Amino acid sequence: MMFEHVDGQPVLELDDEQSWRLLEGTKHGRLVVSVAGEPDIFPVNYVTANRKIYLRTAPGNKLAQLTINSMVLFETDGILSEEAWSVVLRGKARVLSNSAELAAVEELGLKTWVPTLKDFYVEIEPTSVSGRHFEFGEQPEREI
Repeated sequence: MMFEHVDGQPVLELDDEQSWRLLEGTKHGRLVVSVAGEPDIFPVNYVTANRKIYLRTAPGNKLAQLTINSMVLFETDGILSEEAWSVVLRGKARVLSNSAELAAVEELGLKTWVPTLKDFYVEIEPTSVSGRHFEFGEQPEREI
């Protein structure tokens, strides 16, 4: 198991360090944006550096929506045979435009999943992070 659960509890609330360890070790997630009360979700690949999330995008809905409302959610998870986990990061997204910032993020080696042009880099600065780890098992019998 990735994490030790106390007293056989199947759900473990992760602390910031544990959550970041999972974020840093994963390269795929989902970006959730909301404009005029309408949520939208996008699968993305990403990298982390200095406790921030970085992703690339092309012009389109994702870029337009996070420009209109910079407050976003980012979620990533993992499922193994006997355990699973989920981390949710809330934060503020911004498109990088400063040449020094762009040069620094280029050094992170973030590649696109598909062979398309994704010329815009987005940084998500977290306001909070939370995570949970789950141990799989059978549902217990209900006490009567």
